[in-house]
Amino acid sequence: MLPKYRKPVHPGEILWEEFLKPLEISQTEFVKHLSGSWTQPKLSAIIREKRAITETIALDLADALGTSSEFWMQLQNDYNLWEAQQIHKRIKLFPKLRARVRSRKKLESVS
Repeated sequence: MLPKYRKPVHPGEILWEEFLKPLEISQTEFVKHLSGSWTQPKLSAIIREKRAITETIALDLADALGTSSEFWMQLQNDYNLWEAQQIHKRIKLFPKLRARVRSRKKLESVS
């Protein structure tokens, strides 16, 4: 469930604050542990909230940290949905469009 009055925490912040810091693992050490397609800039971008968690990243994090990939994907999904809702709320077209649809339905029901 999305919070109403605050932005959800980005999965990169969770990764840093809840996993790497408490385990006292540097970003460099974690990248070495992950190997494969992982680079320092990639991990840093995730932690700085500049890069999203993809399905592949979620699988890698789940394997490395003993979590589920769904955990990481849900964090990213909540973050993305909240961001989209903020943009959606600012668009004024939708209320006007709904009003037009309602008035059109009223006219059709009268005919």
